[in-house]
Amino acid sequence: MDRFVFFGGKGGVGKTTVASAYGVQCARGGQQTLLVSTDPAHSTSDVFDQGFDDEPAPVEGYDGLSAMELDPDAEVERHMREIKQAMSDQVSPAIVNELDRQIELAHRTPGAYEAALFDRFIDVMRSSDDYDRVVFDTSPTGGTLRLLALPELLESWVDRLRQKRAESVDLFEKAAIGDREARATLEDDPIVRRLAERAETFDFAGRVLSEQATFFLVLNPDDLSIAESQRAIEDLREADLSVGGLVVNKVAPAPGESETGIGATYLRERRRAEQARLDRIHESFDQPVVAVLEQRAGVDGTDLLADLVADLALGTAVEPPAT
Repeated sequence: MDRFVFFGGKGGVGKTTVASAYGVQCARGGQQTLLVSTDPAHSTSDVFDQGFDDEPAPVEGYDGLSAMELDPDAEVERHMREIKQAMSDQVSPAIVNELDRQIELAHRTPGAYEAALFDRFIDVMRSSDDYDRVVFDTSPTGGTLRLLALPELLESWVDRLRQKRAESVDLFEKAAIGDREARATLEDDPIVRRLAERAETFDFAGRVLSEQATFFLVLNPDDLSIAESQRAIEDLREADLSVGGLVVNKVAPAPGESETGIGATYLRERRRAEQARLDRIHESFDQPVVAVLEQRAGVDGTDLLADLVADLALGTAVEPPAT
């Protein structure tokens, strides 16, 4: 298994609980494990009955396991502040207000939310040297994954910009000081430096996600969840990333053979319909079904985790990067 493990899926399928169970499994296997959640409902706090924020904190009762919860809205605000600060230092005071307005508008456009969250993902990956395994309870969306195509584009863009800036700097310096050696260099140019940093960031993300990350999709045995999983696989495939397996969650339990009544009849009919969908999942997906988890009722977070850890037979050994 790779060092970074992502669990994704549509809302409500139980990916936070599955990711938490896998985190517990890794920690019990002797790995220092960090569980990272981006669920705005803070489901990780509910699973462990403990509050978390955007800094890693030990999970009480689970040696070797830490957790953190990223607030997507707060990440967008932080992302916007950083861009404002970086750009304000590079422009004249006369256009700072207009620059702020343009940045505000840009952060309301499609993709801004994903870009901000993706930057935080990268921050976490880069600062996770203290952990053997990092488990994310949400998989990057198609919008964030398409950011991985930017390094090649940015590299070409930066190269062209460097050339244009070199010509500009050379002409400006000659006009100002004649034939003496130019004082300004491209290395000092804040715009070129910022673009080069962004290109390196996306390049790092692309390498890590392709060489050190495993993606699992969590789905329920219903038509909407199956369709969403198929779309997610296409998004991952477009980014040259593959899904390691499928976790089918919330499968209805079978009633006892001797049980009768409305409840037992309902469960048998639901079980029969879900089994047909499970057969379809096995037949229509190239990815293996690595776990089928039955729905539990009347158990708290601790008991539910204990059951899921026993049933979630995923590997926990950390493999070295492909390169």
